[in-house]
Amino acid sequence: MSIAALILGIVGVVFDFIFFPVGLIASIVAIILGAIGRKKVEGKGMATAGLVLGIIGLILGIVFLICTIALGAAIAAGVSGLLSYLSAGGGF
Repeated sequence: MSIAALILGIVGVVFDFIFFPVGLIASIVAIILGAIGRKKVEGKGMATAGLVLGIIGLILGIVFLICTIALGAAIAAGVSGLLSYLSAGGGF
């Protein structure tokens, strides 16, 4: 469990920068496995590292999700304004 938590924690943080939905899922699973792995005698350090990396990955994934939503809203507002300007007879 602890090795899986560590690996998924690393994968979660890395994939937050590549494709954040995968990073979010991996981070959530790393948090769960890290919490379970900390209760066992062996591999507490790896489980703790996986738990911490999972939390960091989850926070990064949520931040990227918020930024993506904000960017999409800004682009939609800009396109809407441009279309309004062009339909009113404006030009480049």
